[in-house]
Amino acid sequence: MKPLRVLLADDHTLMRAGLRKLVEGIQGFQVIAEASDGRETVRLARESEPDIVLLDISMPGLNGLDATALIVKATPAARVVVLSMHTTEGYVLAALRAGAVGYVVKDAAVDELERALRAVGNGQGWLSPVVSRHLFDDYLRLAASRDDAPSAVGNDLLTPRQREILQLVAEGCTTRDIAERLCVSLRTVETHRAQLMERLNIHDVAGLTRFAIRSGLVDPFR
Repeated sequence: MKPLRVLLADDHTLMRAGLRKLVEGIQGFQVIAEASDGRETVRLARESEPDIVLLDISMPGLNGLDATALIVKATPAARVVVLSMHTTEGYVLAALRAGAVGYVVKDAAVDELERALRAVGNGQGWLSPVVSRHLFDDYLRLAASRDDAPSAVGNDLLTPRQREILQLVAEGCTTRDIAERLCVSLRTVETHRAQLMERLNIHDVAGLTRFAIRSGLVDPFR
């Protein structure tokens, strides 16, 4: 199987060097190009057609969010993963709206980058757990201020196991956390999560969190 081709984009030379070493140390991934600003990133994405673009938000010339939107439009097959120091809801949702399928915070553990790239490479989305937790807390506060009660998830929509995993994802649990809690393999959790995303037509953790709150799987008053 051919390695997944990765384009790196960050305006700091040392950061790019560190990312290249990390990515190339992951089996099945290959760095094909590097960019130091947003416009160069868009140009290289068009020219090299990478499988994954790993880019920073703060870059000169064109910020990572606008670059993401242009890349997604020009190279639909490329899956963008945003790498950022920001964990606030505004940045995360802006990245997702721009078309990013992953969001990794810069102070994440080294092995999280591998998990994120593998998830995205398998057609899934990825949000750093700390980001998921912040989004979840924000939505809890929003839900607690509303008077309308969430509707229940129908048994014909998700299986019991899928609803269980959906709830754990919405509560900020990682794939490994869920596997350990349910005493199943990581692959089993990933399979269930992919299936429920497909069934709900929701392909990011933020969307799953919103759905779980609206559907009553997560109690906003707890």
